Amino acid sequence: MTATIERIKSEMAQEKTMSVALKSSIELLFLVIQMLADRLQMNSRNSSLPPASDGLRKTRGKDKKRRKKKSDKAVGGQTGHEGSTLEQYEDVDEVIELSIDRRVLPAQVNFKAGEPETRQVIDLSLEFVVREYQAEVLLGDDGHRYVAEFPAHITKAIQYGPSVKSFAVYLSQYQLIPYARVQEVFRDQFDLSISQGTLANFNREAYEKLEEFETKIIQKLNVEEVLNADETGVQIDEELAWIHVLCTPKLTFYYHHRKRGKEAMLEIGVLPNYTGTLVHDHWKPYLGYACNHALCNAHHLRELQWVIDFIKQKWASSMLKFLTKLNEEVDLHGGVLPEELQKKRIARYREIIKAGKYECPKQMPTVGSRKTRVKQTKERNLLDRLSDYENQTLLFMKEKNVPFTNNQAERDVRMVKVQQKVSGQFKGMNGAKYFCRIRSYLMTSKKQGLSPFDKLVCLFDPDQT
Repeated sequence: MTATIERIKSEMAQEKTMSVALKSSIELLFLVIQMLADRLQMNSRNSSLPPASDGLRKTRGKDKKRRKKKSDKAVGGQTGHEGSTLEQYEDVDEVIELSIDRRVLPAQVNFKAGEPETRQVIDLSLEFVVREYQAEVLLGDDGHRYVAEFPAHITKAIQYGPSVKSFAVYLSQYQLIPYARVQEVFRDQFDLSISQGTLANFNREAYEKLEEFETKIIQKLNVEEVLNADETGVQIDEELAWIHVLCTPKLTFYYHHRKRGKEAMLEIGVLPNYTGTLVHDHWKPYLGYACNHALCNAHHLRELQWVIDFIKQKWASSMLKFLTKLNEEVDLHGGVLPEELQKKRIARYREIIKAGKYECPKQMPTVGSRKTRVKQTKERNLLDRLSDYENQTLLFMKEKNVPFTNNQAERDVRMVKVQQKVSGQFKGMNGAKYFCRIRSYLMTSKKQGLSPFDKLVCLFDPDQT
């Protein structure tokens, strides 16, 4: 199709009797056709579309040939494989003694007790516990009544305890289960009827208790050497909004905002003063900050694959192979290439760019057109980006902590999309801000090797820290 369009454009350029208005209209039609064709040709391998969008098409054509062949090995551990099994616990909660039926024993034989053989069963006990706190009361002969103090977190005649609150918040904010299904869990498993309003109050309480955590994590992000950044659209009260993420392998911070660009980034308050290296996917507002920048090469590889699949340009294939092998080479050298080797790789990178500019020339205005600039093709835009942002693309081979991709941020932001699919849109901004702060706390705890549920229990009951 591309070849046909180019042929017609060439014929139009030679046509002298065609009016400028007609030429412009036809060029607009070509642009619309090209945009629609490009969209139809996109999948998870050559664009940022998720794998779920591929549908059954992923198993057809070229993708079918690339699928891993079915192994002849049996399912499970193979012969000679050193397996692992559960180990018995020294401390058990319940002992069930099993006696031998004496009727099956041989007669006229004396027996003495030996060490019992043991087998253990790990099971769950799904029940709630009601603890009653009885405060001592002393009545003085002077007429005064003295009552022992209750713990600070016990303020009502009856209330839900830290484990109930923690489990509810864990289900809704970490496992992303809707309120209605969280209600079912408590009703079916524990015979507890908890209203959705109460569940929302649990999340609000956790949000308020985490105010200091949010302040501290912002301070930590400001001094990190490398930050990963990304953003994704969400529905809040049937309107488009955005959740931004700034993260490292040990920290995750989410923030909601009505805007996607600089206004949101200023309100978050990290990037304006950040001096480290920011890894992102070339979203232009990020480039407006004075910190160092590293571009996500996973995006580059997908876009290069699109050029290979549908435009058939050789420079894209060369660049894809170059970046893939360079990443492997950097890993073998412990994260940084020696300077001499860096110079060689930069030279090769520029050779590929030069060949690309010859194979994929810039679009020029048509004869007679008043336009001084022409919209470039997708493949030319990619080539220009790789050329203009050479240092940001190759920074991963020069600085040890700079990753090849922005996958850290993409993994963290992916769970926001899961939340939207499972629980639906946020009904208001409060739901979004509760989610962002609590999810930041839980994901950071998980990254640091701590149990998200245990951290919630500590949050609701500081005495257990």
